Amino acid sequence: MQASSAPVTRFAPSPTGRLHLGHAFAALFAERLARAGEGRFLLRIEDIDPGRCRPEFEAGISQDLAWLGLAWEMPPRRQSEHLGEYRKALDALASRGLLYPCFCSRREIQAEIAASAGAPQGPEGPLYPGTCRHLPADIRAARIAAGEPYALRLDSARAGEVAGPLDWEDLERGVFHVVPGLLGDVVLGRRDAPASYHLAVTLDDHLQGVTLVTRGEDLLPATHVHRLLQALLGLDVPRWRHHRLLLNEKGERLAKRDGAMTLAALRAAGCSAGDVRAMAGFED
Repeated sequence: MQASSAPVTRFAPSPTGRLHLGHAFAALFAERLARAGEGRFLLRIEDIDPGRCRPEFEAGISQDLAWLGLAWEMPPRRQSEHLGEYRKALDALASRGLLYPCFCSRREIQAEIAASAGAPQGPEGPLYPGTCRHLPADIRAARIAAGEPYALRLDSARAGEVAGPLDWEDLERGVFHVVPGLLGDVVLGRRDAPASYHLAVTLDDHLQGVTLVTRGEDLLPATHVHRLLQALLGLDVPRWRHHRLLLNEKGERLAKRDGAMTLAALRAAGCSAGDVRAMAGFED
């Protein structure tokens, strides 16, 4: 694993809405760990989904972070500018027989899970049951040639066999042994999209030289997948720090889709940057 006395951290939002208090916490957490170790703080714009990402939201990210008093290295990395790198990584995995096309719709997957008493379970519920994993090669090729939409899934069992035993380290929680199938056969790409979150974030952290990945504890299970991908692709291995999540009055994590109050709204209501930092738990 990488060892560095000067950590490189990053904040990696998606420009699909304005930042809220949970984002402020995550950004401040990463920046202050970098600053405490006299390291580097990076910004990455995860704009791989053109249907949901908008330039005004990216502009809002920079505005909100600067208002909070954060500074980052320029220019930020934008995933949309590096699609070829993700495709190359997918091709490398496919050439080793570690990916397979999945033609199942979400509705079909849900129906199969509902019909199966023994559906595999993950940390957050049922996993993809592997319907397309063993389709014959000629059937796969014919369906692709016919123009059927498909996703590229990682064959987690085979990937685990190829990679062998793996560990990863969280600075607060200690060392974890990788469970390759913890999240099942995750999607790494689609016919019309070059990479999923799992592949893009893992490759980005390597290419940006990130040595300490900070993110919410809800993403801890995903780290098993990311460590596995690092081994399969020969990438550098950072350390991780999974931090607590800020919750709303219902005990649910703050989220854009639930209308969490934005930093822009807090600013418009008269809150200062110091007020917001304090609300996030960071006193000046």
